[in-house]
Amino acid sequence: VEKIKKPKKRSATIFGYPLSIFFIVVNEFCERFSYYGMRAVLVLYFKYFLKWDEDFATTIYHTFVALCYLTPILGAIVADSWLGKFKTIVYLSIVYTVGQVVMAISAIQDITDANKDGTPDNMTLHVALSMLGLFLIALGTGGIKPCVAAFGGDQFEDHQEKQRSTFFSIFYLSINAGSLISTLITPILRAQTCGIHIQQECYPLAFGVPAALMVVALIVFIVGSPMYIRNPPQGNIIVKVCKCIGFAVKNRFRHRSSQYPKRDHWMDWAEEKYDKLLIAQVKMALKVLFLYIPLPMFWALFDQQGSRWTFQATTMNGNFATSLSSHQTVNPILILILVPIMDTLIYPLIAKCFNFTPLRRITVGMFLAALAFVAAALLQIQIDVSVTQKKNPKHTFGNLLNMHRMMQNSIVLLENPALVLNYFVYNWIFSVFELSFRRVLNGFGSDLNVTVRDKLFNFTSNMSEYLSVSHGKAEFMIKDNRESCVYTQELGFGSSYTLIIPSTFTFGEMCSENIKAVMDMKPNSVHMAWQIIQYFLMTTGEVVFSVTGLEFSYSQAPSNMKSVLQAGWLLTVAVGNIIVLIVAEAATLNDQWAEYILFASLLVLVCIIFAIMAYFYTYTDPTKIEAQFDEMEPEEKEKRKNFDMPRKGSAESHKEDRRSSDSSSDDECTKQTKI
Repeated sequence: VEKIKKPKKRSATIFGYPLSIFFIVVNEFCERFSYYGMRAVLVLYFKYFLKWDEDFATTIYHTFVALCYLTPILGAIVADSWLGKFKTIVYLSIVYTVGQVVMAISAIQDITDANKDGTPDNMTLHVALSMLGLFLIALGTGGIKPCVAAFGGDQFEDHQEKQRSTFFSIFYLSINAGSLISTLITPILRAQTCGIHIQQECYPLAFGVPAALMVVALIVFIVGSPMYIRNPPQGNIIVKVCKCIGFAVKNRFRHRSSQYPKRDHWMDWAEEKYDKLLIAQVKMALKVLFLYIPLPMFWALFDQQGSRWTFQATTMNGNFATSLSSHQTVNPILILILVPIMDTLIYPLIAKCFNFTPLRRITVGMFLAALAFVAAALLQIQIDVSVTQKKNPKHTFGNLLNMHRMMQNSIVLLENPALVLNYFVYNWIFSVFELSFRRVLNGFGSDLNVTVRDKLFNFTSNMSEYLSVSHGKAEFMIKDNRESCVYTQELGFGSSYTLIIPSTFTFGEMCSENIKAVMDMKPNSVHMAWQIIQYFLMTTGEVVFSVTGLEFSYSQAPSNMKSVLQAGWLLTVAVGNIIVLIVAEAATLNDQWAEYILFASLLVLVCIIFAIMAYFYTYTDPTKIEAQFDEMEPEEKEKRKNFDMPRKGSAESHKEDRRSSDSSSDDECTKQTKI
């Protein structure tokens, strides 16, 4: 294999590092801020803006994440075979930026709010724009994912191995820093109110800031272009590997008859066309990829932090806007803390007791993730119990109707866990009480206009619609044609009230004393802080699983197939999200805690299977195996062009046998890479 020489151009340096890498690190920070910031509020946007139910919102969310981890294969092929890394990053970053801008535009309710009631009149347009934006984002972020880190590594020369290693640590730090800051800021931005006609939760701002950061990322990367070392595309190894595997399968099928002599490994059927070195490298890669088969189940649980666990938090006590950001920052913070602790303290201590191999670490990581979902299930059981206890059977719709027959107008307040969670509690209350969308009361003699926090209660035929209001102190403005009255009430998380305006109601200084508030549901009692336990277990599992998995894949991969294993690793994330879609749609479980237990049980089963596979795995040293092939004389290319297989008993077969006996060293090298 010929070594590709880098261009003679040398980049300016600062403290021994190429100046160009600082542009790459800043670009990565801004891009990760953009991606994780948008994703932090994505399921809530689906549920409360687009009005999708939890299951469908979860389905679309995991479909998007899966697509983000499928497109890296496309990006790697385009960069290595056609455009090169620099142009691929620039072009796909433009696509990425356009997608973020489209997402921000799709969240502006005023563009289709013709009647100025705060609700989009053409929801189809908003759905179409959001789906277009997500597709462009998935294409952009996935396409540049395998290119940016590799492009940064290209900026170093051969004598800068130490600086290159430090760069990858800084690069990883920039990823977590971008994720940490964005998941802290974006939910707070979403909690702000904005709108031309009606002030509502500000999704355009929550998506707009990540879009702006993506514009900054693109500009910063382009500004550094004069300093970059750009290696021209040399052909994609992924394509070569696929062609080699395809030829081996096709050639084996074509000579499946017993007349042809068997070979030690099915990949040996590619020897007529491909070098033995490449075939040996493919064997080593397939050996690792085979171990990847059970791994997607881990990601199926891990990525539910952004969907099911977020929905779980909405049913708990606490300021959701603040708690959501603090919960989602737990992951990057713990990663930055646990990685050095594991490497410098935990692993060395365990190593004194027994050999804690990488595959054993991966097994432990999956087990910790399963424990995290058991903790989530136990917490969900407590939430369900608190919801059952909150229900007040005296205040069902029928009883309230009998209690207040002499009253005409009612105000129904369904108070949500946080400022930005309107529709969720609205549906949740209905499922608990089996209520219709309105309550009917008779007796009051004139029409009233009632608002709270710029939200208007709508009355049709003397019936008021349900309305969700944020927690805290709320002021209700009650007006008729001439006078007004202000009623003040402190609202707890997750509670539900009926405000009753009796027939004896009169305007004046003491008007609020005539209004009665009936509590239909008590505030939430289980605090969001209990989720920290499951987040800690999941993040610890991620550190043990993911970091070790990447290290293992790199050490066991051939020198020219690191990108193949990287693409395969990213593919397990995509498959994991597809598993969530399948299980969520196929499982008919009414209780959320049962679904958590189902996922935990599946991961434990997969963990056992992986442990058995790991037990029979033999570690190899790809460098030594490749060195043995480098010392051997390459076979003549003309001999590979002859695709006619020698049959048993023929002269060619005897020649083949003699050639095999004379090349025992070749066979020994091949056996070392046999799966």
